Amino acid sequence: MSENKHVYQYGFSERFAEYQFDDERQNQKAMKTVAVLEDYCGGPGSLAELRLLDMGCSAGLMTRLYSRSFKFTLGIDIDRPAVEHATEHFSSDALRFTVADAIDTGLEAESFDVVTCTHIYEHVPDSTQLMHEIYRVLKRGGICYFAAHNRLCLIEPHYGLPLLSVFPKPIANLYCRMFGKGDIYYENLLTLPGLRKLTAAFQCHDYTLEVIQDPVKYSATELVTPGSWTQKAALLLVRMAYFICPTYIWILKKV
Repeated sequence: MSENKHVYQYGFSERFAEYQFDDERQNQKAMKTVAVLEDYCGGPGSLAELRLLDMGCSAGLMTRLYSRSFKFTLGIDIDRPAVEHATEHFSSDALRFTVADAIDTGLEAESFDVVTCTHIYEHVPDSTQLMHEIYRVLKRGGICYFAAHNRLCLIEPHYGLPLLSVFPKPIANLYCRMFGKGDIYYENLLTLPGLRKLTAAFQCHDYTLEVIQDPVKYSATELVTPGSWTQKAALLLVRMAYFICPTYIWILKKV
């Protein structure tokens, strides 16, 4: 059991404000998410009659863009200041925000067609309960856009420290303190087998390779330049050593 079990990561938007309030970066991520969802659901316009729940909406920059494609969108987060910012700047009849716990939302069962869970699982105190809650609020046949960092990564994505996520927690905590990144390493990243176990209740369509192959179609050119050596290396990595791919993009279907 993680030493962070049942401990919440409050104030995330304040701590990572440079990232959470970066309009260009957040919009790019949101465009990629929508492109994948539209591809899975049948193309442009296919989301227009669907209800979306955005888990971990933070300050609402991505949620705002999602809402343009959906009939109704709800963003939730435990970060009250971030939710208040989102409510003040972005809310409308078709877009709402509320302070709620992603592992116990209090929302009605089977009330959403789509859930977005974009690099959220490692930030909650119980990722298994998070997936149970996503399953519970999705309608039968509903889908979850699940973007997940891999524990086996060269550079830890939140703190930028080499191999941070690979070390046992006591060493990782010391590592963070040594480089002024905080008192503890909170995030709980999983390896590929752990992620497959975490999402086992769902039917999985893996978009990871598709996004790398066609970054223009999936609005991922900020990550992969078409025809570049980076793209070729990424394709080789996914095909030959998928278990060390830094990030996975999956559509999870409730069946």
